[in-house]
Amino acid sequence: MKSFGQFLAAAAVVMFVLGAGPVTVLAKKQPGTVTLPAKKGNVTFHHDKHAKDRKIKCNTCHHKKVGTACKDCHKAKKEGDTPKIKNAFHKTCKGCHKKNKKGPTKCKDCHKK
Repeated sequence: MKSFGQFLAAAAVVMFVLGAGPVTVLAKKQPGTVTLPAKKGNVTFHHDKHAKDRKIKCNTCHHKKVGTACKDCHKAKKEGDTPKIKNAFHKTCKGCHKKNKKGPTKCKDCHKK
């Protein structure tokens, strides 16, 4: 029984070390909506509808590190292999909407002045 307890303790340490990032992220409160400023009009992204209601996995959009905002990696201008934020949103969001034949795909459907 003692060795089983030691095993559980060791497993808990390994899980904590390997899983500390995802566990920390899951503990953070997810935003309900996010307003994305844009020249053609701000875009309101309904994070809760995508993550909770539609059960889209976090790493579908947060492809580098779950819990980071898009603007943490994607900037106003392309940096190396990282596309600028506008192109990243259009490719990811619009691409998913077209692929699934669900959701807005035209400028005015997302951009509101």
